[in-house]
Amino acid sequence: MSLHIATGLPYRTIREDVRIPLPTGRPGADGSEITHLYARIWRPVTDEPVPALLEYLPYRLSDWTAPRDQQRHPWYAGHGYASVRVDVRGHGNSEGLPGDEYDATELADGVAVIHWLADQPWCDGKVGMFGISWGGFNSLQIAALAPEPLKAIVTVCSADDRYDNDVHYMGGSVLAVDMHAWASTMLAFVSRPPDPEFVGPAWRDMWLERLEAVDPFIHTWLDHQTRDAYWRHGSVSEDYSAIKAKVLAVGGWHDPYRDTVLRLVRHLPDEQVRGLIGPWSHQYPDRGLPPGPAIGFLQETLRWWDQHLKGEDSGVMNEPKLRSWISESHPPATVYPELEGHWVGDPAWPSPYVTPVEYAFQGGPILVRSPQHTGLAAGRFFPFGNDADLPPDQREEDANSAAFEFAVDERLQILGRPRVRLRLTSPTPRGQVIARLCDVAPDGSSTLVTRGVLNLSSRYGRETVAPWKPGDTEDVTFELNGIGHAFPPGHRIRLAVSSAYWPWIWPQPGSAEGFTLDPAGSGLELPVRGAGDRALDATIAFAEPEQSEPLAVIYPAPEDPADQRPERLVVHDVAAGSWRLDVDPRYGGTRIYPDGLEFHEDALEQYTITDNDPLSAATRSSWTVRLRRPELAWDTEVRTRSEITCDAGDFLTHNELTCSEGGEVIFQRTWERRIPRTAG
Repeated sequence: MSLHIATGLPYRTIREDVRIPLPTGRPGADGSEITHLYARIWRPVTDEPVPALLEYLPYRLSDWTAPRDQQRHPWYAGHGYASVRVDVRGHGNSEGLPGDEYDATELADGVAVIHWLADQPWCDGKVGMFGISWGGFNSLQIAALAPEPLKAIVTVCSADDRYDNDVHYMGGSVLAVDMHAWASTMLAFVSRPPDPEFVGPAWRDMWLERLEAVDPFIHTWLDHQTRDAYWRHGSVSEDYSAIKAKVLAVGGWHDPYRDTVLRLVRHLPDEQVRGLIGPWSHQYPDRGLPPGPAIGFLQETLRWWDQHLKGEDSGVMNEPKLRSWISESHPPATVYPELEGHWVGDPAWPSPYVTPVEYAFQGGPILVRSPQHTGLAAGRFFPFGNDADLPPDQREEDANSAAFEFAVDERLQILGRPRVRLRLTSPTPRGQVIARLCDVAPDGSSTLVTRGVLNLSSRYGRETVAPWKPGDTEDVTFELNGIGHAFPPGHRIRLAVSSAYWPWIWPQPGSAEGFTLDPAGSGLELPVRGAGDRALDATIAFAEPEQSEPLAVIYPAPEDPADQRPERLVVHDVAAGSWRLDVDPRYGGTRIYPDGLEFHEDALEQYTITDNDPLSAATRSSWTVRLRRPELAWDTEVRTRSEITCDAGDFLTHNELTCSEGGEVIFQRTWERRIPRTAG
């Protein structure tokens, strides 16, 4: 669908930047404890009070998310809502000190902001909350705190379980690919200075105060390698009934958080929740970034707000409890502008239209001893719609795995989470098993459909560490991530099992020995979806994507495009048997904002490993962020370097932070930590 730029909205709008006072923090001018959070408010021009919508996250409303904010907040205001974007404490132009992600202070601040909004004369006392990723997380978590004015939320690409469905761990294993990448990203992000254009001459003191409080997130995340109280905090899966607001849960099949949608639809009552899963990556579904098709997501959320904040019958609660996209089979590629497929509706989850079907493995015991570089073709953990995000052809990965195939005689569509049961004999106390479901075409090409991971020491639960008794045989069962996919006749379903998956999964000591898999006690369970209610499916439709007029940001082209490094580059030293994956995450690059701010951003992630040596695993990440206002003679730069290596007993982390003003270093710190490998 093509994007429509909305003009002539029902309401004229105004925009104002305000500072929201909170009752805790550093002393104000009158001696009281006051912290001000920086907020931008778009409001309709009307004498009548209206509901307020809140998006609350740390990613800097005055620059980093400004283009995205401009797409939606003015649009909501033009349809009769006060739409509000707030920076979390200690980030952007908000006062206070930064904390850990989703900590108690952040959530308490969010509750206070909701009450502040409800008390404003232009607000009718009803508040909605929305967001993607971090903003979707804290929308759910604040909804679980149940502030009275919060009546509805829209949570996009978020997680209900901070341990088992976030960037830190997967199946009880350390997510090397994103635990480190995101920790290093946040080290750079949290170290950016406030903008003197908005906070005045206090910016430098605010910046230095923040920098003194910075501690790399990776320390905390690796200190908690099982699902303990740290991860249970903020995990709404602990008690879904605590959520009182109406919940529209949205995800994409190419986003790692999509299983949260299935769980919310399962655990919340029919009158409280609706779920929507499309073919999308980690993006709002109206942005038109691959894979599509995009939808009129703002219009869809407006129906949600009108129903639950204005009391209008928009028909949104007449929709199926879960609307899902089922993709047609497609050849492997790292990017798809659009995928072929269709929408289906399910009245409940688990769905009456989905039947688990067992596929038994055949053959004798197989030694699975995957090379340590198995996984380099996994693609990006967080696809953002870039050209190299998605997994390429899986044939080489499949060759490094034990593969079991099943013929497809007639069209077969699945919807939900496949499950594997594996009978394993491990020669070592530690290890991991990875299962990938692939769609194999007649030409032999292998398209990754979905995957799952299990840290063998967490086979009895994510809260425990149970080393395997070497030589013992046990049955393990785990789920793969949810998916909607159709296998056509003549294709084959392939289940590939490996003992390594670098750099997604940090390898365990001794895991190079692999394990023995006995097909006689193993199998695959697929969630096969029947025809369902075809008449209902045919009614599922969305408007074309629509947004407000875009922010006039300039993205300068590279002086020499040939100098631009690849998004993903694999380097193999054949003689040494070593492998290196270089990743340019391409979050934003250089841009110039309409108010004159020049923002430069550059990052490089590197992942290295040597075959047959799991202790050679290493990750590195470097960031440079420069913010400059020539008219104010303001020029600042943040540089970070982060590394993780390991031995059999510990992770070794190294982080460096250097901040400069006008080319002169004003802050520098190095952190070194040795963290025991209790489970990872």
